[in-house]
This record gives sequence, structure tokens and C-alpha cells, in this order.
Amino acid sequence: MLEKKKIVIVGAGFAGLRLARKLKNNPNFSITLIDRYNFHQFQPLFYQVATARIEPSNISFPLRKVFQGSNNVQVRLADVTGINKDKNEIETTIGDFSYDYLVLANGCTTNFFGNKQIEELAFPMKSTDEAITLKNRLITNFESAYSATPEELEEIMNIVVVGGGPTGVELSGAIAEMKTKILPKDYPDFDFSGLNIILIEGGPNLLGPMSSASHQKSRQYLEDLGVQVWTEGRVTGYDGKVISLADGRNIKTKTVIWGAGVTGNVLDGIEKESIQRGNRITVNRHNKVVGTDNIFAIGDISYMETPKYPHGHPQLANVAINQGLNLAKNFIALGHGTEEKNWVDFEYADPGSMATVGKFRAVVDLPQFSFQGRLAWFTWMFLHLMLILSVRNKLFIFMNWMQSFFTDDTSLRIITRPTKKDYKHNIKDYRKFPKNRKKQEEA
Repeated sequence: MLEKKKIVIVGAGFAGLRLARKLKNNPNFSITLIDRYNFHQFQPLFYQVATARIEPSNISFPLRKVFQGSNNVQVRLADVTGINKDKNEIETTIGDFSYDYLVLANGCTTNFFGNKQIEELAFPMKSTDEAITLKNRLITNFESAYSATPEELEEIMNIVVVGGGPTGVELSGAIAEMKTKILPKDYPDFDFSGLNIILIEGGPNLLGPMSSASHQKSRQYLEDLGVQVWTEGRVTGYDGKVISLADGRNIKTKTVIWGAGVTGNVLDGIEKESIQRGNRITVNRHNKVVGTDNIFAIGDISYMETPKYPHGHPQLANVAINQGLNLAKNFIALGHGTEEKNWVDFEYADPGSMATVGKFRAVVDLPQFSFQGRLAWFTWMFLHLMLILSVRNKLFIFMNWMQSFFTDDTSLRIITRPTKKDYKHNIKDYRKFPKNRKKQEEA
């Protein structure tokens, strides 16, 4: 048996969490899992939080609960600021951590393509916090419609979603169903027939990587729900009131939801030569960062070229999960004395992809064929429910879905606002402390 090795995992998304769980209680490794949140977030259902269909707690799983009873996994709450490869250390807002092996699984963030104005004013949806913020904005807008001036009302009644990937398609469909099934019941004395949901996609098709059948059917479903779909539309600016497109079109709107792309969270210390398009880090077939001896990258942030995927793997949860599993198997083999040259190469078998647009409306692409409609919708629901971690969360999500299925309604439309009180020990303030914060506190 080899000497116990220290593995530091940065990020508790699908890849990092799966790796840590697979190595839990392994006597050959000491694991430190670092994330800025103390919970795992189930990103595929953020849009349902944003449209008040499920509670945020139902797609959030406390990390310390996941690793209760583990004798080799430590969870730390911090932002990672850089890597010191010479010392085999990572730098964080709560101090430095040494490692024998470092695994970067810190994923991606929203890509605003350098447009600072859009970054400041548009609503992204890459975290539970951002999904809650968007939900608050949507419901607040509906409430303020009563007292709005004609100009303000026009801005409120136009909701623009940028990006025709799964996030944009699913969110647009969910908002459209709110318009027809929920808002008339919540606001019987207000006419929401003039509420416009506009989905803007820069390419020629929605759900670009999927099949032509899914392109056509997803668009049809959205348009049947009343969504205006604008393809080949490139957004150039947004000032908080008007969104502008390259072809000269403008839309007055108070709400722009940005789902037009992602970019990797690359840390200081990674060589620029290793970074590919989209801020993804080049790795070999073992997910080792090219040019390093003991640093690995898994999940959305990794870029691996294989014969099947010469331009890198799609940034999907299933890829991340399987990369985490494969790396865990190789680490376990290392613990039994297997040399790295004999490790198993990562190979991804694509099980297919899917997206839902609304009740009984979904598209599924399998390797051999595609299908749409009711069966696709039930397939989407079942597979996403199975990916939820805990039995409790599966049960609550299932109950919310059943309520929505039979009543076309939910009871979760509350507006939550932060208080004005300045919390002295709030974690956001804690993360701002420098590395020598302990000395400053003692002084």
C-alpha cells in the first residue's frame, strides 16, 4: 500500500462531487473538497426555481450531509484564487492548501463576450442564487404592472431570453406556461395577453447540437405556446431599458435573461498554452492537465480531444459525471500500485440528449433515433428525477411536479429580499478577508 496521498478537489459540481463520493472512505487518500457554496446545485432544474415551480432547497444538497460518516473527506468553504505549482499548493480566501494531486472541477460561468453593460444589467442563471434573483424579478415585475406608466408597462410586458440552448428553450417554455395557466389566476383583474416572451438565438436553429427533428419540433412547441423565436439574431447591447440587435432591431424590456454561452473558470497558475477556446483546459485521456505532473481537470472546464470527439466533449452533466468516475477508478488503481501508464483512458459513450419545452412537450435524441411529445416529456422527467441525490429531494420534486401536472399551478410564488442589516460574519464578507485574516483578527 502506498503512502496516503492528499487530493484537493476544487468544485462540488457533478464532476467534483462524483469523484469525492467515489473516493469516500478510501484508506489511500485524504480528500479536501473546496467550493464557494456549502451545497451541490442541480443545474438542469434552475429554470424551474426561476419560474417558481420548485423550491431552491429541493435542488440543493448540503455537502457536509453528503459526507457524514466519511473518515477521509473534509469540506471547506472558500474561493480558490490561484495555484502555486512549485509548492504544490492552492491559494484560497481561507489560506493555502497543499496537495499531492489537484483536481480542478470548478466548471464554467456565464459568458457575456466582453460586454460589461450586459453583464451588469442582464440576468444570468448559473447558480441557485441567480435563479432566485430571476424569480424575484419576474414576480416583482408582475406586481408592479398595476402602477406602471404606459412606457414602463411596455418594458415589463417584454421578457427577452438570449440563447437558444436547453436553458433558453426550457425557460422560455416555462414562462409561456406561466402566462397562460398561472398569471390569469393570480392576477384576474389584469390582462396578460400582451405579455411577450422573445427568445433570441444567434445561430440558425434552437438546440444547436441536437437533431434537425429536435430543432424543428422545439421551435414549433415554443411558437405554439406563444413564444416569439428570433434566430440568427446577435445582441449588441442592453442599457436596462432597450436591448439592441446587430440588424437594427430594438426591444424595450426591463428583463433580459442571458443564457448565450459559458466560459471556464480558469485559475491563476494554469499556463496560457493549456487554455483552449471557451477557457477550457487541455487535458490528456486521463484528464491530466497537459504540461503538469499532478494536476487534473474534469467536467465542463476540461478540453479533451479523442477520435470520437476531435473538438472536445460537450459540456453536459453526463460527461462530467463520467469523467469524475473514470478519474476515481484511476486514483483507486493508483492506490493499489498501478502505474499511471496503465490507467484507463476516458471514453464517452453518448447516451443522448434532451430538452423539455412544456407540459407534454419535449424532445429526445438517442444515438439511433429521436422522438418528441408526451413520451419524450415523461422520459425527461424520469431521468432528471433519478439524477437527484437524496430520496427526500426526489419526493418533494415529484410532489411539486404532480401538483403542477394536475392543477397547472404551484404555490411557491413568494418574493424574497435581503435585509438591510450588515451581517458582520456573513460568508461574503469572510471571503473578502486576506490570507492573513487570523493575524488581523487577533490584532
